[in-house]
Amino acid sequence: MEFELLRGLTAREAEQVLALSVRMTIPSGGSLFRLGDPAERLYLIERGRIRLSFPLLLRGQHEDVVLEEKTPGETVGWSAMVPPYRFTLSATAPLETEVIALHREALSAFFAAVPEIGCRVSFNLAVLVGQRLQLVQTMWMREMQRTVELHSAHLAAVQ
Repeated sequence: MEFELLRGLTAREAEQVLALSVRMTIPSGGSLFRLGDPAERLYLIERGRIRLSFPLLLRGQHEDVVLEEKTPGETVGWSAMVPPYRFTLSATAPLETEVIALHREALSAFFAAVPEIGCRVSFNLAVLVGQRLQLVQTMWMREMQRTVELHSAHLAAVQ
């Protein structure tokens, strides 16, 4: 399987990175991490799906709102590689899911020893962060547009 985080690495280089990992199974409905938890590991999805969500106050109750869902080959938990090393979303498995967990300290030490691999993976990580930024920006723009339209409609109604 090709993992987006390891894109551009040779098979041997990818194997070197994956040798640092441990495999984990998250049961259906299980939590991989919660918003605000210390981020020690990042995860490559091998099988299943991971939902990324954040809590919102809706009708007086806190509800988890799904931001996106990740599938095999994709990466979650990249906060483990970005200070302050705290998860900014919650991650749950809607069905039994297998992930490959990579510990930040092991990755950082490996990247220091093999900087060309560290550079490639860091570039891939930057792409993932940029994609998230674009997603959140699009959501924010839609909400701003909705707010402006509601405000305009209200002003038109009172005139």
